[in-house]
Amino acid sequence: MLNTLSTAVYNVFGLNVVSDIILPELIQISDQKEKVDVKIIIDDLTKSWSESEKTHGDFIVKEDKVMFQIPSIATFSIEGGNKIIVSPMTGSIEGEIRLFILGTCMGVILQQKKILPLHGSAIEIDGKAFAFIGNSGAGKSTLASAFLNNGYRLLTDDVIAISLSQDGIPFVTPSYPQQKLWQESLNEFGMDPQKFQPLFERETKYAIPVHSQFSTETIPLGGIFELVKSNNEETEIHVLNGLERLHTMFYHTYRNFMIAPSGLMNWHFSTSAQIVRKINFFQIRRPSSHFTAHDLPAYILKTLKIEFKS
Repeated sequence: MLNTLSTAVYNVFGLNVVSDIILPELIQISDQKEKVDVKIIIDDLTKSWSESEKTHGDFIVKEDKVMFQIPSIATFSIEGGNKIIVSPMTGSIEGEIRLFILGTCMGVILQQKKILPLHGSAIEIDGKAFAFIGNSGAGKSTLASAFLNNGYRLLTDDVIAISLSQDGIPFVTPSYPQQKLWQESLNEFGMDPQKFQPLFERETKYAIPVHSQFSTETIPLGGIFELVKSNNEETEIHVLNGLERLHTMFYHTYRNFMIAPSGLMNWHFSTSAQIVRKINFFQIRRPSSHFTAHDLPAYILKTLKIEFKS
């Protein structure tokens, strides 16, 4: 049974969200009169899903509408950049439904609103946002957690929302105060997994609240670091230039397979080109043979010529 509340208003990615479903991960707004940007509602999508032609595997992707279904959990429809419809399945688990609302659904909402979503984590360093992007398992959230352990603050985990100001300056808007970490990372940081909630039953990835180390202000994007696993024993860092930057931006855009069928290729290219001209862009090749997150913050700060905060 879903925990529902008809008057809950939240803020995530700078958007005010009214939700039929209680979303305890998000920051709740006390003023119910705030302008609503997104509505999350519960409805039956069974007929709509069965009658629609699947265009991309288990996804239906059109301009201003995306539908997808997660077996045993729910069917979701994201429409017009302002509506998420959730059709829960019998026996579904509330936390798993919320995981897809806050991940894929919000990522699609950002695309539909022409806010560029990168797949990664971002932290605040000296008033600027720095993004860590990479493939699943590259260590994005773990690296962000290492920075938090050194006194820095989290802006977002999993989805990074980047928008452009009127004069073309890229900004990152915070998401919500939670990380997702594998048990291996918790063990390395001396954190007890029993104190945290697993994201899925029988999975060893956990939701980690970080309320006291969460940055709530939208700030300029200072740089992007792509994390890549390497067979070398030493960490290497390389500056990415030109077309490498554009390719990396597209590759690590959240759910990038939706960009073309949503009619957003021109927007994505133009936005990415403006972003990469304004920021530092690096690739970090880290050894895959051992845990490196304890050492990487000092390495990155040295590259940026910034001293440790603590």
